[in-house]
Amino acid sequence: MEDMNNIPQIKISEKLVSSFNEDMTSKLAQRLEEDNYPSPFDALKDWHLLRALAINRPELTSEYIHLLDQEQFDED
Repeated sequence: MEDMNNIPQIKISEKLVSSFNEDMTSKLAQRLEEDNYPSPFDALKDWHLLRALAINRPELTSEYIHLLDQEQFDED
């Protein structure tokens, strides 16, 4: 099982998504909730990973779907 904290260039693969369990998903969601990333790109990597989990392993992400929802905004 891959340690998600040691993935320098995250490549979201079927293997990575398959390796996730409830604890790993919870830690990922907690990082997104805290939003304390060194760069916006690090946050984006986690967001894309959570999105891939939501698509391929929805049973792991049902509690965290609010982190993926985007609010509507008015561009005017």
